[in-house]
Amino acid sequence: MAQIIDGRKISAEVRARVKAETEKLKSENIVPGLAVVIVGSDPASRTYVNNKKKACAAAGIYSEEYALPETASQEELVALVKKLNGKKDINGILVQLPLPKGLDEEAVIELIDPRKDVDAFHPSNVGRIMIGNYRFLPCTPAGVMEMLRHENIEVRGKNCVVIGRSNIVGKPMAMLLMHADGTVTVCHSKTRSLKEITSSADILVSDVGKPKFVTEDMVKPGAVVIDVGMDRDENGKLCGDVDFENVKGKASYITPVPGGVGPMTISMLLKNTVTAAKIQSGIRV
Repeated sequence: MAQIIDGRKISAEVRARVKAETEKLKSENIVPGLAVVIVGSDPASRTYVNNKKKACAAAGIYSEEYALPETASQEELVALVKKLNGKKDINGILVQLPLPKGLDEEAVIELIDPRKDVDAFHPSNVGRIMIGNYRFLPCTPAGVMEMLRHENIEVRGKNCVVIGRSNIVGKPMAMLLMHADGTVTVCHSKTRSLKEITSSADILVSDVGKPKFVTEDMVKPGAVVIDVGMDRDENGKLCGDVDFENVKGKASYITPVPGGVGPMTISMLLKNTVTAAKIQSGIRV
C-alpha cells in the first residue's frame, strides 16, 4: 500500500517558512507585494484568486486585486500590466489564466517584467529554467519537487515519465526532473505505446486533465505517482488523472486529489513573491 504524500501538511510547512521570511523582510522595511489580475468571471479562476488573496494575508504579503470585465480589451489589459510593472510596492504580477477569447495571452505574459513574473511564464524565465540558472519556477512543478524533497524521494538516476507537455506544467516539470539528474520521458496525445512507457517509470507525473486516466496496469510496482490533474468523475466528484483507489495498492508513494499537489501551487507562488521582493531589493537569493 502506497504512502500518501500529504500536500496540505507540506504546504503548511512551506507557508510557515514564507511567513518567517516575510517578517524578517518587514523588519528591514521591505514588504513583499503581489498583484493579481483577473479578467472575466470564470468561477474556477475566481476561486483561485480568492484563495491566493487569503494565502497572502496569512503570510503577511501585501496583495492587490485588479478585476477587469469579460469585455476588457487587449489595450486595457496591456495598460494595466505596464502600470503594475512600474509600481514599486508590487514585486510580483500574476495574470490569472486562461484569459477570455480574443485576448492574446502570449503577448500579455511577454509584457510582464521578468523580475516580477512570479508564475515564471515569461520567455526569459523559461530560458533560465532550460539552462538551470533560474530565479523563479512555475508554481506547480516547483511544488512537486518540494514534495519529492520532503519525502526524501531520490530523483537521481531514476526513470521519470511526465504525461502532458503544457508550458505550465509538463515541459517545466520535465526540465526540473532532468536538473535533478532524472532520466526523463515526456508523453503526450501522439505518444505510441503509452502503457509500455509509463509502466517503466520509477516516478510518474500525470497532467492530462482526464479523470482516472492513469490505471493500475500503467503503473510499475513501487513507483512514485504524482497526480497533477484536477478533474470531475462521472458523479461530479473531484478527482485526479490517476485511478487512485486501484493504483494506491501498487505504488510506493502517491498524491491524493484533493489534498495533494493542489495546495502546493499557491504556497510556491508565495515563495516566488518573497524571492522577487528580495531580488528587487538587492538581496542575494
